Amino acid sequence: MGYDAVYDKMKDECGVFGIWALGQSEEAANYAYLGLHALQHRGQESAGIVATDGETLHVHRDMGLVADVFTAETIARLKGGAAIGHVRYSTAGGSHVKNAQPLAVQYQGGAVAVAHNGNLVNAESLRADLERDGSIFQASTDTEVIVHLLARARAPGAPGSVEQLVGAVREALWRVTGAYSMLFLSPKALIAARDPMGFRPLVLGKLKGSWVVASETTALDLIEAEYVREVEPGELLIIDGAGLRSERLFPAQPPSRLGRCVFEHIYFARPDSVLFGKSVYEVRHAFGKRLAEEHPVPADLVIPVPDSGVPAAIGFAEKAGIPFAMGLVRSHYVGRTFIEPQQSIRHFGVKLKLNALRGVLAGKRVVVVDDSVVRGTTSRKIVKMIRAAGAKEVHLRISSPPTAWPCYYGIDTPTRQELIASTHSVEDIATYVTADSLGYLSLPGLYAAIGEDRATFCDACFSGEYLVAFPKRTPAPPLRVVGA
Repeated sequence: MGYDAVYDKMKDECGVFGIWALGQSEEAANYAYLGLHALQHRGQESAGIVATDGETLHVHRDMGLVADVFTAETIARLKGGAAIGHVRYSTAGGSHVKNAQPLAVQYQGGAVAVAHNGNLVNAESLRADLERDGSIFQASTDTEVIVHLLARARAPGAPGSVEQLVGAVREALWRVTGAYSMLFLSPKALIAARDPMGFRPLVLGKLKGSWVVASETTALDLIEAEYVREVEPGELLIIDGAGLRSERLFPAQPPSRLGRCVFEHIYFARPDSVLFGKSVYEVRHAFGKRLAEEHPVPADLVIPVPDSGVPAAIGFAEKAGIPFAMGLVRSHYVGRTFIEPQQSIRHFGVKLKLNALRGVLAGKRVVVVDDSVVRGTTSRKIVKMIRAAGAKEVHLRISSPPTAWPCYYGIDTPTRQELIASTHSVEDIATYVTADSLGYLSLPGLYAAIGEDRATFCDACFSGEYLVAFPKRTPAPPLRVVGA
C-alpha cells in the first residue's frame, strides 16, 4: 500500500528546475540532476530531465526518486548546455510513467519540452474541447493540455524560432486558468512563466554567466548559483542566445490580486529556502512563537513532530520558556511504499517513520508541535505513541489554522469530507486524537507571524475562499470566490 495512506500529510506538489548555458557548458543535465535533488521534497513519485545541445532534445524520465531514476550513464546521454527537470507528486493525473514530466513533443513549431508545477482549474473543460476537435491524449495530466494548445497555436515566426515559441506559449497560457510555474525548453530557448496570482513559487538565479530557474532557492544553493530575484507573478522570462529578457504575460491587463500559497510557508518549502522574500525557517519559528501566545499551557517539555514541526516547536519553546527536546525520532530511510503482510498490522505504518523516546517523555507534561492536521489519523497515533512512552499529559499545538477545504491549485489534498476540520470542532478533534488539549494557530495570527497582508496570499485550504473560480462544466464544491 502507499506509505502516505498511513502517514497523513498534505501531499507535496511538484518541483521544476531549468538552466540555460548553451555555448558555455555541456553539463546542464548534471546541474539539473543536482537541482532536482534539492527539490526532492516537492515530489517523490517521478523525475525527469530534458536537455538540448541546440539541435535535439534528449529525454529521460521515470518513476522513482531522483537518485534512482538517473545514473551516470543516463546523465551522459542527456547532452547539451541547456536543460529542464521535474520532480512530481501527482495532483492531476494518475501515478504512471506516462504522466512523468517534462513532457517532450515534436510538433509543427518544432521540438519543445514542458515542466509544470501547479494545477489548471479549467483543464477538464479544455481537454473536452480539444478531444471534440480531434486531439488525442496519451496521458491524464493537465500539463498535456498545454502541449496540445501549443500545437494548435497560430503564432507568427518561422517554425522552431524563438519568436514562434514565445507566441505559442502566450496563446496557450492565455487560455488556461489556475496555478502554474512552468518551464518550456526548445533547442533555441528556455522560457519560464508564472501565473498572474503567483500561486506556486519560482526563482531566478545566475551561475557563472548562465541563467537558472527553480521552484526554490535551495536548488540554487546546492549548485552555488547566485539568487537574483523571484520570477514575478504574470511574468514571462525568455532566455536564449541573446541573453535574458522579461515580458508581461498579459500586458493589456492590470496586475491581479496575488494568491501566493501560504501553505508553502507552513509545510511544503524546505526550511532553508527563501520563499516570497522571507526565510522559511524564520517564518515557521515565528509561527511557533505566536502559537505559544495564543495557546499557552503549563508543561515540562516542548517536542516537535519531525522534521517539519521543528522550527515552530523551537519558537514555541522559546516564547513559552519551556525546555525543547527531540522526543520523537524520525527514520529518514522509509520509502514512499512498503509491504504490509496483513491488515492486522497496518497500525505499524507511523512507527516506521517515528519512534518515541521513553527516557525523554516519561512522567512529563508534553507539548507536541506539528504543522497541520489533515485527517487526524496520524496525530491520533502520535499522541498515543507519546502516552505509551510514559508522558503524563499530551497537549497538541498546530502551527497553522484548521485545514477544512481542499486545494485545487497544485496540492494533492483529500476531499472535503476527509478533512477532519471540515466536520468537527476543535474540541471534537482533540477528543479524537486523544490529546489533553488542542490549539491551532489563528488565521490572523498566521499573517501576523509572516508579517504580510493576507490579501497577497491564497489560504483557501483554511478559509474556503477560492481566488479562481471553476468552469461551470467542472464539478466543484461550493466556493466563496474572492475578487471575482
